Amino acid sequence: MKTLLLLRHAKAENASAGAPDFDRALNDRGRKEAQAVGAFIQKQSLVLDLVLSSSAKRARETTELVLASGNLAVDVRFDQRIYEAGPLLLSEVVSQIEEERSSVLLVGHNPGMEELLQLLTGHLEHMATGTLAKVDLKADWLNQTLETKGNLDWIVKPKELAEA
Repeated sequence: MKTLLLLRHAKAENASAGAPDFDRALNDRGRKEAQAVGAFIQKQSLVLDLVLSSSAKRARETTELVLASGNLAVDVRFDQRIYEAGPLLLSEVVSQIEEERSSVLLVGHNPGMEELLQLLTGHLEHMATGTLAKVDLKADWLNQTLETKGNLDWIVKPKELAEA
């Protein structure tokens, strides 16, 4: 069985006129969200084999803060394809994960993350910024995404982490 954690990047600054969306950084709330996600991952004793993240600034910052606050030492790959990707491209990214990896964190953007979650599990869930979902997959990475449904084990939103 494989585990795929889906994380929508944490809250970013509002877009400013003339500045590229790709370069938006996290705001203060987003930094706190990312740190809370990392602490949650550590508290759940989740072991990650790999992190695949969008290369957009807000996703990179989210990834770095999650890993630092969760005290996680793991291989990280920043992939341009994840930025603005829909569920089929995200499925392709997932299908290229090496088979020896059993637990992977994918950090990306909406609407692609919500749509991938629905594609993988059949569940339509809103993923606010900083939302983390754990999906248990029944097949290998290559054959998983379009041929079999995974199981949504849990989903946790930043508000819930702040209350915990």
